[in-house]
Amino acid sequence: MFKKILVPTDGSELSDKAVDGAIARAKLHGASMVAMNVQPPFRVPPIAEMPSAQFFSEDKYEETIRAYAAEILGAVESRAKAAGVPCETATAVYDQPWQAIIDMAERKGSDLIFMASHGRRGVAGLLLGSETQKVLTHCKVPVLVYR
Repeated sequence: MFKKILVPTDGSELSDKAVDGAIARAKLHGASMVAMNVQPPFRVPPIAEMPSAQFFSEDKYEETIRAYAAEILGAVESRAKAAGVPCETATAVYDQPWQAIIDMAERKGSDLIFMASHGRRGVAGLLLGSETQKVLTHCKVPVLVYR
């Protein structure tokens, strides 16, 4: 039924459970996976005039987030490979994770987005919404929310 499943992950425990669910679903359907991680773009600290802010460069930030994403995605890729599921990885640096997820699904030709149901709770969730909710609201690709 599904041929390519996109699974966004941030490396959290809930996200890891969704990854396991996505691997099982991909194996069931004989599908491949795209595991992705979204990181926020570099922002100059508000205290940029202070000498200590010079030690936090955009290049160092980029290097750090790429290494962190590679660690998370490498673990997903290993688990998928162990299950016999083809898996590619992708990292996006974007202000709005939900939009990066939708864009990646379209770019990679995914026919399912498989994501965890976590995000903001309570008043913050009502006012700001979770990334999962935003993907559900704006995406044309089917989304499976894993609880």
